[in-house]
Parts: sequence; structure tokens; C-alpha cells
Amino acid sequence: MNPRPLTAVLRQVSPGGIESLEFYPLPSHGSVNLGRDPSCQVVLDSRVHKGVSRQHAKISADPTDPTCWYVCDLNSSNGTYINGCRISGEESLSENDRISLGKRGPQFIFEFLDLQSNPGTVGDLSSSQIVHSSWSGDPLYSSGTNSNLSNASGEVTLSQLFPILSTGRDLTTKAYLIPGIITVLFVVFMFVSVGNSAAFNTLLAGYLAAAAYYFVYQLCGKHKPWWLLVGSGFMTSIVLMSPVLNGFIFVFRDILPGNIPEDPDSTGLISLLVQMLFGAGLMEELIKALPILGAWAIGRYGRSPYYRELVGVNEPLDGILIGSASAVGFTLIETLRLYIPDVIQGVMFQASGVDSQLVGLQLLIPRILGSVSGHMAYSGYLGYFIGLSALKPQNQWQIILVGYISASVLHALWNTTGFINPIVLALVGVLSYAFLMAAILKARALSPTRSQNFATRFMRLR
Repeated sequence: MNPRPLTAVLRQVSPGGIESLEFYPLPSHGSVNLGRDPSCQVVLDSRVHKGVSRQHAKISADPTDPTCWYVCDLNSSNGTYINGCRISGEESLSENDRISLGKRGPQFIFEFLDLQSNPGTVGDLSSSQIVHSSWSGDPLYSSGTNSNLSNASGEVTLSQLFPILSTGRDLTTKAYLIPGIITVLFVVFMFVSVGNSAAFNTLLAGYLAAAAYYFVYQLCGKHKPWWLLVGSGFMTSIVLMSPVLNGFIFVFRDILPGNIPEDPDSTGLISLLVQMLFGAGLMEELIKALPILGAWAIGRYGRSPYYRELVGVNEPLDGILIGSASAVGFTLIETLRLYIPDVIQGVMFQASGVDSQLVGLQLLIPRILGSVSGHMAYSGYLGYFIGLSALKPQNQWQIILVGYISASVLHALWNTTGFINPIVLALVGVLSYAFLMAAILKARALSPTRSQNFATRFMRLR
């Protein structure tokens, strides 16, 4: 009696090292591609598997011997590994070999199964369908066993009773654990600071600014070191609190026509726009661009290739991320050290019986939240052009000049329309936000690292 033929399958492994119930039978003729591109037969979700290339690896059978299988790396960015060893070119597979897409990327076990007696959960790898591989949860079925699925499904497992034991790295990659921890810490500190208005306002402003920046960061979809982003905001804050600011004020407001009048309502619209362009737009955008230009110089002239890539502005996404971070520092200093104290003092002087601290808090919230369509929008937009100049060095100064003027004009329009009409002001804010979002989308399309961008998502509709 001839034994039943075995079918070669791929079984995904969870981040905790547990084999999934779901497996994919491999066709005995042809090949199977793994990657993030929808044309692959096994499609990996880019939200989770950020280091997987669009076309990462190919698995195929020997046309003369269906029991011999091979895996081939398709020039992926992070490589393909068999049992922890990186392969080059095509390598043969043995049963129970563990295939990793990237050193710490998703893993699959290659094995042979008798599908007639042990069906498990099968994914279709036909050429007409795209399969989205996923970890199904509890290990109700693992390779090499003949578990009775109907009996197993009625049991309660330890991971079902204590879900946290089986989630592994999914907590940080899928459940926004880090933002949750930060939120809890800010809440605790704000409780502690109740009664101290300065400390409470600082904490609230910091949290709102971080939330606004996180929104932009997620849309950009490129990793940049947290210390670089925090350092960019800190650098801009230092400039605003140092004598260096006086030099900028002297150039743009004393030498150039940027001396903003104390009573803007008494100034003509065109004259006010020109003064806002020089005294606010051109001056403040240059201050916020200092960290971007510094990182751009490191990316171009730095001696270490590692730091040129890690710190440098090598593409538009880098410029947007660093520029937006710089704007956070600018917004916090401007709001907490200038606008809020001035409003509190003005209310105390003009109106008795009015809670000046409450008025200051009411101003703080829209100013910080509005930074997405304000300072972050202008600086991120300018950062796009500085990053674009790194990709197009032959026209770098023309590109930077266009970005500098565009961002400054948007900034000046916002400041000017604030004295005209709230509806016009809102329209300018929406326009600024749209400019930033358009820059992010174009930057993602131009990015040399687009295959690793975690904001580009491919999912199978179920």
C-alpha cells in the first residue's frame, strides 16, 4: 500500500515563538512569494512587519523532485534567514527549518503534512488570491501532532484566561503600549500638580504637543531616533531663550520691514501682511529650520555613514519629522513664556473677578492643538523641501528657497488673517494643514525607504 503523499506547508510563528494554527500549503509546481506587495501569495501587514520588503523571498519546489524545496532571497533590505543564518542566493530547505524575513522579522516553519488526516487551518495560496498571513492566537494545533480540533476547541487554555501571557511583542506593535504608558504618567503628574497652575499648564501643553506630533509621526511612517527629535525641539527652545534671538529680531524687524505694529488694526492689510512676512514668517521659519539644516549638513558632509543615515536629512520625510519636532519646541516656548503670561497679566489688570488662570488655560489648549495646522505645518512643509534638496542636489538652493518662501507666506497669512475674520483664519489653517499632509504623502512616495514605511498599509479584505 502506497503511503499518502505529504504536502509541503508554511506555518507562521507568533512573536512569542508559538506555532500558529494557520498554515499555507505550497504548490508542487511554481513558486510562492512572501512580502508586503499585494502581488505576493503571502502578504505581510506593514503595520506589524515594518522590516519586510515588498518582494522579500521566494519559495519553490525542484521541478524534477517535488520533495526538494528551496528558498531564495529577492534582494530584500533586511535579508532572509534560515535557522538564524542569513542566506545569499538560493538555499535548500529541510523539514522544520525556520525561515525569518529579516533577523527579527516574521518567521515561518517549513514542514510536510498529511492534509487528509490532519486538516488544520488552511490558507489558500492560489495565484488568483492574495493571502494576508496573521497569527491566529492560541496554539490549538501544532505541527507533528494529530490533535482532535473539535475537542481542543472546547478547552480553555492558559493564554485565554491570561491574555497578557501570549501577546508578546504585539503589545508594543499593535496596542499602542508606549503612548498608553506616557498618557498614564502625564495624568498622574497632572493630578500631583493640581493647584500649581504653571506646572499644570506645562504638563498639559507638553502632552498635547506630544500627541499632535505623534499624529504627524505616524503619518510620516519613518523611524527617527527619539533623542534626535527631542533634541531638535530643545535646540529651538534654547535659541528662543538665548541672546541669539535678539540677532534675528535686529535683522528681520529693525533692518528689514518686519517691525510688527502694536495696534495691527490701524495698519493697512497689505502693509500688515508684509510686516508679518518679514517679522514672523521669514524670521520664525528660519529659526525653526536651524535643526533641519544642521541635520542636513550631517547627512551630506558627515564622516560616519552610520550617523549620516541615522541623524541626517537624506530625504523629505527626514526633514518633515525634524522640522515638526523643532516646531513643537517653538510652540511650547512661545505659548508658555509669552502668550499665556501676557494674557494672564492683561486679564488681571483689566477685569476684576475674572479667573485669569482659567483664561490662560483656555488659550493654551487651542494654541497647542492648533500647531498641527500652524507652526508644525509651516516647519514640516519647509522640512520637506530641505529633504527634497538632498535627493536633488543639483537644484538644492532653488528647492530650499521655494520651500522657505512658501512656508513663510503661509505663516504670514495665518498671522494676518487673525485680525480680519475667524472664518478666514480657519480657511488659512485648513490650507496650511492640507499643504503639510500633501507634503507627507509626496514624501512617502519619493522615499528611498518606502518599502520599510510603516504608514504604507496593505491589508486583505476578509
